[in-house]
Amino acid sequence: MLMSRFDFLEIATMGMGALGFAAAKASAAGGPLEKAQAEATRLKVTGVDIYAYDLPLKSPFRIAIGTMPAANDVLVRVHTDAGITGVGEACPFPPITGETQETNLAAAKALREIVLGRNPLAIESLFREFGAFVHSNPSATAAFDTALHDILGKIAGLPLFRLLGGDRTSFATDITVDLDEPETMARRAREFAAAGFDIIKIKVGQGQDLDLRRLEAVRAAVGPDIVLQIDANQGWAPPVAIDTLRKMERFNILFVEQPVLASDFDGLRAVKAASPIPVMADEAAFGPADVLKLAKAEACDYVNIKLMKAGGLGNMSKMAHIADGANMACMVGCMLESRLALTAAAHIVAARRNILWTDLDGHTSHTIDPVTDGMTFAKGLITLPEKPGIGAEVDPDFLKTLKKF
Repeated sequence: MLMSRFDFLEIATMGMGALGFAAAKASAAGGPLEKAQAEATRLKVTGVDIYAYDLPLKSPFRIAIGTMPAANDVLVRVHTDAGITGVGEACPFPPITGETQETNLAAAKALREIVLGRNPLAIESLFREFGAFVHSNPSATAAFDTALHDILGKIAGLPLFRLLGGDRTSFATDITVDLDEPETMARRAREFAAAGFDIIKIKVGQGQDLDLRRLEAVRAAVGPDIVLQIDANQGWAPPVAIDTLRKMERFNILFVEQPVLASDFDGLRAVKAASPIPVMADEAAFGPADVLKLAKAEACDYVNIKLMKAGGLGNMSKMAHIADGANMACMVGCMLESRLALTAAAHIVAARRNILWTDLDGHTSHTIDPVTDGMTFAKGLITLPEKPGIGAEVDPDFLKTLKKF
């Protein structure tokens, strides 16, 4: 560790005018603060390892706009001359982000050239240099941004959520029932409720009759006390969405995610105005600018923020701040990430008070869990580690099995 918590916090909380005085004082006392400042300034990225990070699924994951047979991810490990390594994960989800593992690997190689030899603490400057990759391959930039934040937390000696000013160590998450026959979805929802989950997300968006039968079967299976939220993944046209949501009101739904096409802001606004169920934007909100547009258009009640859409933890935080300024609550969701990226996203939940809901269950679809430490996930409750950085790593033995680029 390059500096103690005391030294880091002293630097972080001083005004620029007082910084020189403090450094002079530290120098007179033997120079620990001055040395820490100098070492942080000189820190350099010495290498970046890129891996194909393939995680098999228990079964194909089905939503209204596509099916995922596996989680074909990318893992990055950013090394520094101080011996500190940051880790990050890209989880491309082609039906939503348009990326694949192949495009993420190509992007990661280009991003590696940007960060090599640079100070990993200059996260904002480096992220701006990622440029168009944030839009074309947001999962790849998310992996690098996560790794840089991991290094920042380790340098500070603090869990990332505490470095960002957060204090929530535990919070509830939902768990998702993807598309299937109504009876199968009802059985899975019942099993989740029996396992201690109080909030269950139900995928819909394949036609009004089928979707209504799904909700009826699920509500009958779990009873009246379990909170249900639904996600149409752009599956309905606006008139169908309005009619379907009116008919679903009797099932006591918390909110509906992305009922119409992501590009149809007018349709989304029309659904919001007519629906008895609150509307959450998901695929319509990739980055900060999208949240601003949604707020100005008054097109949704809530926003779903995802690390793999936002392109990085910094953008996630910006999205939450913009939504907060518009008096909109948020959820942090996921694709099919391992607990590595899910833990990183959970740090933003812990640090932003207008994030009221969490959907960080992607790893439950995997047949393996190669992550050591990281968030714990039990009975619908996520608990963050108190380790510096994001507090998660990939098992070294599993790492040896991965193809390296």
